Amino acid sequence: MEILFLLVGLAIVWRLANRAAQQRRIALLAQHLSPLRIEMLMSTLMEGYLRALGETDPQRQQQVWGVLATAEAEIETQMGRLAESVRAIDPAQARISRLPMAVPLIDQWWPQACFDLREALAIHARGVAFVRSQHGWTNKERAFAMTAELMLMQHTCHWYCQSRMVASARVLARHKTSHAQVLAGVSDTTREAYLRLTGGA
Repeated sequence: MEILFLLVGLAIVWRLANRAAQQRRIALLAQHLSPLRIEMLMSTLMEGYLRALGETDPQRQQQVWGVLATAEAEIETQMGRLAESVRAIDPAQARISRLPMAVPLIDQWWPQACFDLREALAIHARGVAFVRSQHGWTNKERAFAMTAELMLMQHTCHWYCQSRMVASARVLARHKTSHAQVLAGVSDTTREAYLRLTGGA
């Protein structure tokens, strides 16, 4: 019975420690995201891509692509600002555990098992800029790649705030797309840099 009480007590402490750490991370990342319009622009682009690809009238379709081009330019700027902003984060606070599940204080006692949020967001900012620079791509190709780049960035933010397992589950629930599918959809440059940083996660 004493062992049972001990295990329950440890589980409660574990959960509370994780929750406190996650709340700190959510608040920290929110400080850098709140002045920006990245989430709104993501929604605009993803909904707009579906509308444009489903439009049967060529003239109306071209109008939608024109509006989306403006949103793409803006989100490229916003992603660059986010990457620049998070550089101010203390390196110890920017660590993301590579383990699937959240482990309390792992970023402090096992930093080698972590990667840097600042580096990850820089990769995502470059990825968005790269997609916009590919003028030879079709609208469909650019829409597919941009969507994947933004989903991967969103995955990284959830990973930082919660855990890799939670981040993958959220992307799957929200977009009906697995992390592996998202990773397959980004540019080769983004994928290679991301896998090097995260250790293949």
